[in-house]
Formats: sequence, C-alpha cells, structure tokens
Amino acid sequence: MAAGSPVEVGSTAPDFTLPGTGSKSYGLAQFKGRTVVLVFYPGDETLVCTKQLCSYNNELQQFEKVNAQILAISAQDVASHESFSTNRGFKFPLLADTEKSVAKAYGTVGPLGLPRRSVFVIDPQGVVKYVHRALLGVTFRPVAELIEAVAQA
Repeated sequence: MAAGSPVEVGSTAPDFTLPGTGSKSYGLAQFKGRTVVLVFYPGDETLVCTKQLCSYNNELQQFEKVNAQILAISAQDVASHESFSTNRGFKFPLLADTEKSVAKAYGTVGPLGLPRRSVFVIDPQGVVKYVHRALLGVTFRPVAELIEAVAQA
C-alpha cells in the first residue's frame, strides 16, 4: 500500500498477520468470506477502551448473527492482551501491533504517534465498507451502528 493513500470506503483492506490472544497469529486473509469488524483501540485496561470492548463482547451475538468477526488491535504486547482478555472474558481475539505497522497502514496513528480509536468494516471480499477514525478517543461507535454497517457490507 502506497504511503499517503489512506484506507477509505471502497479501498481494498491491507492484509496483515499479527500475534494475538490464545497463542495464535491472526491475519485478515484467514477471514476471507466473512465480514470483519476491525477495531483499533488505544490501550488495554483503560477506561473507554474497556467500556468499548466490553460493549462489543456483551453484544457478540449480534455480530455473530450477521456472520461478522471482531478483531481488536492495539500496540500493547500479547502478555498485556492475554491479561486484559482474561480479566474481561473477551470472546474475540486481541492482536498485538507493537510496531504500529498495521495501525499505520490503516491510518489510525494520530499526532505524536498516539493511536486513534478507529473501526473498519471489511466485507467478505476484503473491501472496506465503513470507516470511523475518532479525533478524540473519548467515545466509541455503538454496536447498533456497527451492525448496520455490517448489514450493508
């Protein structure tokens, strides 16, 4: 993907492989044929991130009904993610983008290298159908909005 070409609606989603919870590696390609809700969040065990991911986890059945897989990515390492996931009972993987390479590819790294809370809905063919990059990470996209985006993917 060329630098300076941000991922937007209609773009082909950049593929990646990252280590994640459950001692596995996860890549976008392994979910071909399913819609992926790709969630970039700033940090494990932080107030808004915890609320956001718990909200998605609590409503996971809504995502499953529309055959959507949630993948959550942040810059913390797998050990941090394992702890966060175990503490909160997440039923979707948390991926470690410690180099922020995937965050950079998706244009979610903000000023001073800080991550921006962002969500992408990627259709079963790998095309981006929904993009939201927060300017301030104090709120997050509600489940109903994401389910609607998946339904339209």
